[in-house]
Amino acid sequence: MWKSMGSSQFSKPSYLFLFLAQLSLIIHVCLGASKLTSLYQPPPMALTYHGGDLLQGDLLISILWYGNFSPPQKSIVVDFILSLNHIDPQKDQHSKSSVSLWWGTVQTYMKKAGKKPTRISLSTQLSDKNYTIGKNLKKSHVSELAHRVNSPPGGLTLVLTSHDVAVEDFCMSNCGSHGHKGNSVFIWVGNSVIQCPGQCAWPFHQPVYGPQTPLGAPNGDVGMDGMVINIASLLAGSVTNPFGSGYYMGSAEAPLEAASACPGVYGKGAYPGYAGVL
Repeated sequence: MWKSMGSSQFSKPSYLFLFLAQLSLIIHVCLGASKLTSLYQPPPMALTYHGGDLLQGDLLISILWYGNFSPPQKSIVVDFILSLNHIDPQKDQHSKSSVSLWWGTVQTYMKKAGKKPTRISLSTQLSDKNYTIGKNLKKSHVSELAHRVNSPPGGLTLVLTSHDVAVEDFCMSNCGSHGHKGNSVFIWVGNSVIQCPGQCAWPFHQPVYGPQTPLGAPNGDVGMDGMVINIASLLAGSVTNPFGSGYYMGSAEAPLEAASACPGVYGKGAYPGYAGVL
């Protein structure tokens, strides 16, 4: 079952907080949060809880790197994952809010459903540099790759494909997907830097339509920074709607989830190819 919806490192605080601030804006807007300081606030978009299981409590994330990823590229994703639960009280208030706002907004939905907060930890990482099932993958290959990792029960597997791997429907209808096979939950995201950066690395690349992007890639890697945006969106969807019976709006066959209700909306006046007034 699939759900469609996307050497500088995150260890440098200025990049980390800038990036999390951008992510918090995306998720905050799409979840219809009640308060946005100095940011455009659209009408709330209510997500309905349908009574199903959510990914609550301790959540172990495993990663399969399929294809060619350099150590600096891997660190961009790993540092993002490790930052999710990190709040340093010694940092200034802006830094604290940037970190807590993104993941904290998702947690408000867990609380509304009477669930435990979701605490993210990094588990196993595997690399497949030899493209063992080729460079042209079907959707079914993603669950096959996820199964290889042998994630712990109740965990989540992140399947990441490099820039030279084509996946069915990538760049045509989605930039990544999340789904499950039995009780095993997985996310797939591809590096779009060569294939469709204007669609799947937006807003860090000039969009297919509209004016030049207003946001620079915080790590200087358009493809990987774009992947983190999509990982973040799909992670929010996976945690709040892992099996298709959690939080969503619209029909169960084509649900709008935590970060897919208003993709690409960053501020007032947004339209395809333009993030809005920032």
